[in-house]
Amino acid sequence: MDDVDLHREQILRHVGPVITGRFAGYQASYTREVRIGQPLLMAVVLAAGVIQLLAALVRMKPGRRSFKELKKGPEFLVTPVRVRDDLGQTYEVEMHGQLPQSALHRGDLVQLRTVAQKDVTLPHRLVSLVNLTTMQPLTPRIPTMWSHLGPALLLQAILGFLIVAAVVAAVMR
Repeated sequence: MDDVDLHREQILRHVGPVITGRFAGYQASYTREVRIGQPLLMAVVLAAGVIQLLAALVRMKPGRRSFKELKKGPEFLVTPVRVRDDLGQTYEVEMHGQLPQSALHRGDLVQLRTVAQKDVTLPHRLVSLVNLTTMQPLTPRIPTMWSHLGPALLLQAILGFLIVAAVVAAVMR
């Protein structure tokens, strides 16, 4: 057995919903893609297509991203965060999104609220954090499917749904 194995710090990954301890630092960040449900995406794109078709008839050129780009989904930053409790145990959770650089300093007393992720091999995900040293509540924000699709496409989809509903209602009379 190596000396490295004797002194390796044990990192606890699967922990309860609330962790209180000292902020030990961030680990190397990486990106992960948000998955988008294809049936919902198809409905939005088809409804928006009605408006885009009408725009093409009146010779307006709509700006449009490809279905392949929309299906890919937005990427968000994942940063492992380590916290050490009063007993010296180190906990690691994943923070999805970002916090301001000045929000946390090594040694700050923090309280984390976490939830388990769908993939049980991943550490719990940080939902919110209170820096008890500064009494500042913090919540990391990540992009959602709706922010990825954008307000223009969503507005087109809503108008497309309304037009299709009006046409169907007129035909059913």
